[in-house]
Amino acid sequence: MMMAALVAAVALIAVVGASYVSLTVSAVAVVVLILVAAIGWPHLLGVPARRSQSAAIALSALAATAAAYFSPSGAALTWLPVAVALGVGAIFLIQLLRGTGQSHRLESTLGASSGVLLIALGAGWVAAENLGVNAGSSGVTLVTGISVLIAIATALLPWPDRMVGPLGVVLAALAGPLCALIFTDVEGLAAAIIGAVCGAVVMAGRRLVISRDTPLNPAAVLAVGVAPILGIGSLAYFLERLLLS
Repeated sequence: MMMAALVAAVALIAVVGASYVSLTVSAVAVVVLILVAAIGWPHLLGVPARRSQSAAIALSALAATAAAYFSPSGAALTWLPVAVALGVGAIFLIQLLRGTGQSHRLESTLGASSGVLLIALGAGWVAAENLGVNAGSSGVTLVTGISVLIAIATALLPWPDRMVGPLGVVLAALAGPLCALIFTDVEGLAAAIIGAVCGAVVMAGRRLVISRDTPLNPAAVLAVGVAPILGIGSLAYFLERLLLS
């Protein structure tokens, strides 16, 4: 759990830091995280045909990110459903080509398809930088980042899920308005909602890690740390458009 949390924190800091440099640097940071998560996701699932499934996941997410980079503000995720659909189709095709009777076909199909969706959502970080509310300051991205960091720290507590889960959501929801008040001009209620949603995602990732009976190899640890951070990207984008644009 500690290593996954550290990976998640580093990935988050990279995304938030890149957002203060330029849109291009932010896109590059997201691309690197996508490649890391795509390579490690099949290792996390423990399924065969890892290279081909990693390629399908990565290409789908990269296509969504490219579309977010080049599309105008407000329409940056228009092509995300298309990219995800093509990625899921590629996963099904891979399983068909493997042939009847191969091991772990169902697990591979369902698990890799979920990876396509989760990792492609990372395009939301690039889309968010295209929004006017982030122009020049990336204030909402900072609020999101602080909330997620608080949730990650809470996830390390060695307490039962029934305690850590709600606590992580509450603390992330409180961290959002506090960060907004001190560092940005983001509205407090919007910051609290963003923090609560992001905290819920982190707590779900914590549950995924601690529910496994077998230890994770390094590639899987990288994937389980990076993937939730990517998934938060599109959530942050849609919440920004809904609450602040």
